[in-house]
Amino acid sequence: MKIIIAGAGDVGFHLAKLLSYEAQDTYIIDFDGDKLDYINNHLDVFTKKGDATSINLLKEIGIDSADLLLAVTESQNTNFTISVIGKALGVKKTIARIDNPEFLKNDIVDFKKYGVDFMISPQELAANEIKMLLNQSSFNDTVEFEKGLFNVMGTSLGYKSPILDLTVKEAKEKFSSVDFITIAIKREGVSQTIIPRGDTVYNIKDQVYFSVPKRSINKLYPIIGKEQMHIKNVMILGGSSIGFKTARNLCKENFKVKLVEKKRGKALEIADKLSSTLVINGDGRDIELLEEENIRDMDAFIAVTGDSETNIMSCLVAKSKGVKKTIALVENIDYINISQTIGIDTLINKKLLAASSIFKHIRKGEILALANLHNIDAEVFEFEVKENARVTRKPISELKFPREAVFGGIIRDGKAMMSFGNFQIQAGDKAIVFCLPEAISTVEELFKS
Repeated sequence: MKIIIAGAGDVGFHLAKLLSYEAQDTYIIDFDGDKLDYINNHLDVFTKKGDATSINLLKEIGIDSADLLLAVTESQNTNFTISVIGKALGVKKTIARIDNPEFLKNDIVDFKKYGVDFMISPQELAANEIKMLLNQSSFNDTVEFEKGLFNVMGTSLGYKSPILDLTVKEAKEKFSSVDFITIAIKREGVSQTIIPRGDTVYNIKDQVYFSVPKRSINKLYPIIGKEQMHIKNVMILGGSSIGFKTARNLCKENFKVKLVEKKRGKALEIADKLSSTLVINGDGRDIELLEEENIRDMDAFIAVTGDSETNIMSCLVAKSKGVKKTIALVENIDYINISQTIGIDTLINKKLLAASSIFKHIRKGEILALANLHNIDAEVFEFEVKENARVTRKPISELKFPREAVFGGIIRDGKAMMSFGNFQIQAGDKAIVFCLPEAISTVEELFKS
């Protein structure tokens, strides 16, 4: 598969990084020579310095033989232009990163007609992610598959968890009435993500990811030693596009929302559009203002200004005031892995969300969905199992499944099923698989006919 990425920013780099683990012909174009030099030194992809809207440049790297063109520069208009030109020059499929979510919901303009096959809005993805995190507020990471039939949920283990110091096997035996699979553990001081086996021991402060069917979510809370939090009162710092969309989404689900915006004009504009949101014109970094607005009564604090450090610091202040759930938007992907160590429940990065959403269009197998976990450089896939796929030929225990991957569950005929060693996968099943980058290509081969 030949893939061309226009834009070597965070989205483009993360996509290139994911693709570098497998035998794809990947080209990345950008004006910035320093970014391309960094990519050349760290990833096994081809780089080209120049203007991705240049017809000659696109012809030079063989756009007519490319399977996919990913236009992910910082400019929406540039991404549209690149996609239109690329399609005219013969690329099979185009995906454009956009800022205006109206394009996603319109039924007037047929963008495919002009050469844009698919669009992705990082802001919309981030707003949806925040809403989902608040709905499962005792967890700091949550991903739904098949409308919540199966869920991947992450949390940090505290001293109250009854599975501390138990092995995975012992925990499963102790809580045999609860359907769950431990798919990954991120441990302090250990750079490599742990794919747990039966003898893996749960440690204090482990960031543990469970795969759990909807029917067992409520039963998971006693296992992690936490109570289910009920979020009602929410304060949002920042009237950015993400802040506006988050307030809009939450008000639709009857959350009580306060939004703090420093710029008076923007605050008035948001207040006009969101009648159910209390909009406050003020500096959210002002602790006295937060106290006046009863921050201690808030169940959740969400910081989505354009400044990562402001978001982090304000969330720490909120946490010190007793706010149960804090979420901060950060621009630097490297920050994602430090949320637990600094005391913030969840750090999100809209570019990482966008890259993960785009990546499902690149996969070779029958991918129905793909998600990225916040604290782990890995992916959770949902595969559709085809007739005569290799995974259907033997029980799971005999498949020689790579150690860097684990089954998280099976959906069969609309029912969630646990996928332990003697389970036999069948054609038509939908399989949830957690996978480290180095095992992706091996796992995909198993799902081929």
